[in-house]
Amino acid sequence: MNSFEIIKTVRVTEKGTTQAERSNQYTVVADRRANKLQIRQAVQELFKVKVLEVRTMNVRGKARRQMTKQAGKAPDWKKAIVTLKQGDKISLT
Repeated sequence: MNSFEIIKTVRVTEKGTTQAERSNQYTVVADRRANKLQIRQAVQELFKVKVLEVRTMNVRGKARRQMTKQAGKAPDWKKAIVTLKQGDKISLT
């Protein structure tokens, strides 16, 4: 897998922006098959920053129902919280 397949997007939420300001942590959506080392290398390569720590968790997709009898399901995904070296930032704009 290359870096663009490993890191899908950076999640921009209210909690995530607070984490970025206070403790220099960013939340990214990663490929479910990627491990912490691959995520670290991909973030360093794509954003040109130094990663200190990576924490990962698998998130289950929610059950969805849209005007039908049968319920659907959002896909499962992997969340990675990446801590950067002091002074490094990921530009979200």
